Amino acid sequence: MKDALEPRKIAVYLFIIAIAVVFTLQFGPGSSGFGRADPNAAPSSAAVVNGKEISLMEFRREYVNQLQYLRSQGQPVSEALARQFGLPQSVLDRMVNTELLAQAAERHGVKASDEEILKILQQRPDFQKDGQFDYAMYQQMLRDYYRQTPADFEEDLRRQLTAQKMIGMVQGGAVVSDDEVRTKFEKEGNQARIVFARFLPSMYADKVPAPSAADLTAYKQAHEKEIKEYYEANRFVYQQPERIRARQILVKVAPDATPEAKAKAMERAQALSKEIEGGKDFAEVAKASSEDQATRPSGGDLGWVERANWDPALANAAFALEPGKVTQPVETKFGIHLVKVDEKKPAQDKALEQVQDEIATTLYKKDKAKETARAEAEKALAAVKGGKTISELFKPEKEQPALLRFETETRPEAVQTDTFNAASVNVPHLGPAPDLLTAVFASKGPQVLDQAYAVGDGFVIAQVTERQLADDTNFAQKKEELRKQAVQAKQYEVADSFLKSLRKSGEVKTNTAALEQVSGG
Repeated sequence: MKDALEPRKIAVYLFIIAIAVVFTLQFGPGSSGFGRADPNAAPSSAAVVNGKEISLMEFRREYVNQLQYLRSQGQPVSEALARQFGLPQSVLDRMVNTELLAQAAERHGVKASDEEILKILQQRPDFQKDGQFDYAMYQQMLRDYYRQTPADFEEDLRRQLTAQKMIGMVQGGAVVSDDEVRTKFEKEGNQARIVFARFLPSMYADKVPAPSAADLTAYKQAHEKEIKEYYEANRFVYQQPERIRARQILVKVAPDATPEAKAKAMERAQALSKEIEGGKDFAEVAKASSEDQATRPSGGDLGWVERANWDPALANAAFALEPGKVTQPVETKFGIHLVKVDEKKPAQDKALEQVQDEIATTLYKKDKAKETARAEAEKALAAVKGGKTISELFKPEKEQPALLRFETETRPEAVQTDTFNAASVNVPHLGPAPDLLTAVFASKGPQVLDQAYAVGDGFVIAQVTERQLADDTNFAQKKEELRKQAVQAKQYEVADSFLKSLRKSGEVKTNTAALEQVSGG
């Protein structure tokens, strides 16, 4: 069984940074999954914010837009990588934040004007023809891509702009004192470089034997609480509705299409169906002919889908198929669909008693691997204190950027950081490590740090290779720039605090099936 509690690999920091920049520039402070999951949430909803629904269609459209934006910025972001670093959750969190802020703005009498809406519409490239806003193009894009009326689209845009105005008002009150500017200067001038090596449980997991029957019994008795918590945290693994992994080809039909237009669309769908029956690959036909722009590049791949998330007619047709089979054309409000079922998973509902041995074995081996990682880190630290260097002991097998090394790291390897300062919340190429950071900046010069530090599920040993303190002679010339940076940081801080207060006082329900639908389950 896949261990759902394992931390994500720290593999491509540049991708994380790219996502952070996208969400900061486009909206403001983000969050990390604050909404509680509600198994009874309406299947048509991605989330419900104080009674206001964020539909699955809105969520899917926004997710695809964000993925395409990252790719347009030169980031080679695959669907798998986007899922690994939580892009679906980030998109949903941002949409929930927007709705919370829009509702708060309404309570405070804040509202975007018609003039502001018009200005945004006129500046949108997808609504322009020959560099000018074109109303016919606007209507066509709303009908064929956004599938919204102008009134609905403009209301959504108004809520987004209103949310931005609300966050701007909150951030407008951010001020910093001279003492805060001075503290920032001293922290940023307090710099260091280190070399470190990580010791992860995953590096030793294959060396841990499965527990004996007696060990397993003893472990279950001693860790009953942890086993139950693991089961509850991963309940979605053990209790799932029937699902299919499917692909689709869509022939769009406008909501107001004439009978003749609908008949023509059906004829086209039937022609595509005959191509597939004649031996053509479904995915290739989807890439060439599907009008669903979100799934067309991936050969119509929809990921794992639950029955409740689809139009009943389409769900009934698709879920009745065996893997490898294709539906006849099915009409919904979106158009004419052909669906191929690649895989099927039956519904399952496993009680804790059915899986507790499996969970106990996983946790037992994880604990033993962690004990081994700690022991190996302390053994290596003793060798470094005895005169060896981390670079000598753990020379990488091949030279490659540290960012890429963690992708396939199977043993401890020496990593030399760039210069970082005491204002940092992360260690370069490592991530959050508060105890390690404290020790680094408590050091007076190059030295071996005197313990193995717990970082995530693993342990880290480190040597400080460079140290530098702030130079007071530079303070005057940097003061104003530092003040601007401090104000910006304070703005994010007060905005985040405001959002947290809205979450605490409101009610947010998220539909985990929405995330699984775009993430492949």
